[in-house]
Amino acid sequence: MRSCFASVPTGVECDVKASGTGCGAGQDSLISVTQRWAYLGPEGTFTQQAVLTLREQLSAAEQSVAGQRLLQEDISTGGLLPPTELLPAAGIAKAIAAVRSGTVDAACVPLENSVEGSVPLTLDELTHGDPLVIVAETYVQITFDLLVRPGTAIADIRSVGSHPHGHAQVRGFVTATLPDAESVVYSSTAAAAEAVLAGGLDAAAAAPLAGRKYGLESVATDIGEVRGAVTRFVLLRRPSPPPPATGNDRTSLVVFVDNQPGTLLAVLAELANRGINLTRLESRPSRVKMGEYYFLLDADGHVSEPAMAEAISALHRRSAGLRYLGSYQRAVGAAGPVPPYASTEAFAAATAFVASITAGETS
Repeated sequence: MRSCFASVPTGVECDVKASGTGCGAGQDSLISVTQRWAYLGPEGTFTQQAVLTLREQLSAAEQSVAGQRLLQEDISTGGLLPPTELLPAAGIAKAIAAVRSGTVDAACVPLENSVEGSVPLTLDELTHGDPLVIVAETYVQITFDLLVRPGTAIADIRSVGSHPHGHAQVRGFVTATLPDAESVVYSSTAAAAEAVLAGGLDAAAAAPLAGRKYGLESVATDIGEVRGAVTRFVLLRRPSPPPPATGNDRTSLVVFVDNQPGTLLAVLAELANRGINLTRLESRPSRVKMGEYYFLLDADGHVSEPAMAEAISALHRRSAGLRYLGSYQRAVGAAGPVPPYASTEAFAAATAFVASITAGETS
């Protein structure tokens, strides 16, 4: 049986605009639930591609037999469901603010790019302010076209707009082909495409999807400097129980440390001693004092697993501060092998051994 969701009530004011619903009326409904997701808009961004991918993945999972059985339980525990409505937001900060305020249930934002690295605004929003958690991730291959109004020739281009990461990825093409063109920064690649359509900009370095959305022509295709570039997008929501462990999960944390010798080593040791594979480590300024930093890390594993739970507990004791950013299924690749001493079975055996000692059953 296919579930259908109720339409979004009217009269909700926020910095996002409706762009479509999940399914129509007149179908059998397992349960009626409104789910609104924001994303970095306007329509035509790479983030829209990411949020559509996430919606498809969740919809497919919901249609499975297991998904049907768990749907009611997921709703009662704040679980994640496919969205009824996707809402473009005018910037990463506004998309995240809409989640924090309760205007939307979740927001899809870019986290890191294979060429330019992390998106600082997303990292800072996750670290400061009311807590949010990552519940899903996806990767989108990034391909840039040079988009213009119909009839515009390359020789006519005097200004090129894009997101800062977009400018960085097409810098070589623009420098070689349009050396005198002004580079104009926009909140998203699609916002630059909108500006081209409105006549305030000559060209945009944006996704082909944006060209189709706004009726623009591509005068040059695949102009990025690095072929095969990808961006990692995450889906954020207010704190709730994590998705169930899948055996191929990632946990993200923010760790604040004192500015003393060996503090970072101590953090890493808590993970290494439990056989946890660290897949990403990045420092960011504290925004309080020069020379003070916090660390964002991704590691293989799920908070429900004994090794990860014990590591998080230890980090909470040893660090100056700890923020849990979520445990969720990896979208690409497989988690590294778990050493025998770090397996769930090994932790269970160790717990049983200690229990036998306290019970006076030591051999």
